Amino acid sequence: MAKVLITTVPFGEKSRVPIDLLEKANIEYVINPLGRKLKESELADMVGEFDGLIAGTEIISRKVIERASKLKLISRVGVGLDGVDLLAARNLGILVSYTPDAPVLAVADLTIGLMFNSLRGVHIANSEMHRGKWIRHFGRRIQDVTIGIIGAGRIGAQVISILEALDVKRILVNDINQELQMHLVEKEFIYKEADVISLHVPLTDLTKNMIRKEQLLSMKSDAILINTARGGIVNEQDLIDVLNNGYLGSVAVDVFEQEPYVGGLSNIERCLLTSHMGSMSVDCRTRMEVEATEELVRYFSGLPLQGLVPEYEYDSRGLA
Repeated sequence: MAKVLITTVPFGEKSRVPIDLLEKANIEYVINPLGRKLKESELADMVGEFDGLIAGTEIISRKVIERASKLKLISRVGVGLDGVDLLAARNLGILVSYTPDAPVLAVADLTIGLMFNSLRGVHIANSEMHRGKWIRHFGRRIQDVTIGIIGAGRIGAQVISILEALDVKRILVNDINQELQMHLVEKEFIYKEADVISLHVPLTDLTKNMIRKEQLLSMKSDAILINTARGGIVNEQDLIDVLNNGYLGSVAVDVFEQEPYVGGLSNIERCLLTSHMGSMSVDCRTRMEVEATEELVRYFSGLPLQGLVPEYEYDSRGLA
């Protein structure tokens, strides 16, 4: 009997379908006993007895993988692979799969919601009202601002589609793929021209600290920056320093270098902070869990896998 560790939490709370899939396939499973994102050392101590892993955003490093002597498949709930040492997995013959399409709609929805909130200062008014202050803030309509999208993959493209449906008149797009059927501009042009900048790139060696103080100060003084992609793309300390100096209109951040997040952004009122909840709509979260579980069931049933991480993900990390 195969034995599987489910590290991502919550799991199976809104739908029992993934649990039922495991039980029907006679796969023994253990759900993260700590009920939170595991630290690298905790996962390393835990993983040795398991044949499969249904993973979240925890760090699956070489140290973890080398301790996983029985591990055959890492099935990632979601799309981000920055926490997985793909090279170590490949060297030890461990397959890696993911669910890149499942979270798209939910993350795009949250991104648009953060845009509306930030443009109208809803989070600031809410905070003030809870302190007994009645202040009516002027804002801007989404149709009348220039929006810059950095990264036009699955989620970025969905955000662009929604913005177009909302009749946003000027959308600037930057992407590493120069063959996209859209007009692309340089990131520096977006920093300079956009009123709202939204990030949709993976965290890699190329995007780590992509936005530092220099890039932040090249933006408009009242620009809005939104990050629903990955922590570490924007240097957090530089962002704190720039905001504390009164620059930038607002930021909205769903992802952080260390999660759960405790840090200086929490003390800045015009920061709209959410708890890495981009994919946490009931339908998308359920789809992510089901797809990751189905992949694992396929593997242990001897069926072809459908969600294996493609070669370009390895190429982008210099692993080819």
